[in-house]
Amino acid sequence: MKKYLTQQMNVGGQSIQGPLQGINNIGDIVNKVVTFMIPLAGIILFFVIIWGGYDFLMSQGQPEKMKSAQAKITTGLVGFILLIVSYIVVKLIARIFGVGEGIL
Repeated sequence: MKKYLTQQMNVGGQSIQGPLQGINNIGDIVNKVVTFMIPLAGIILFFVIIWGGYDFLMSQGQPEKMKSAQAKITTGLVGFILLIVSYIVVKLIARIFGVGEGIL
């Protein structure tokens, strides 16, 4: 019977490791998800700020469009602040429970 969800296979004398190697508890899963999601959220927020700046430049002085663009920029900046705070909180909790390396 084939093992499709195996975490280590030997193919042609070479060992292939699976993506879940080293996950032993729920803390390890959270750590893997956070290390993927925080940079992704940072990239998305960066593009939100760029989009707001583009809209601000293209508003041609129209108050409604300028207000909308400023709202996008503000949303992006608030998102960055929340992202940084959430990163610090996750690292602090990981430090308290002994899951991670420390606060930063």
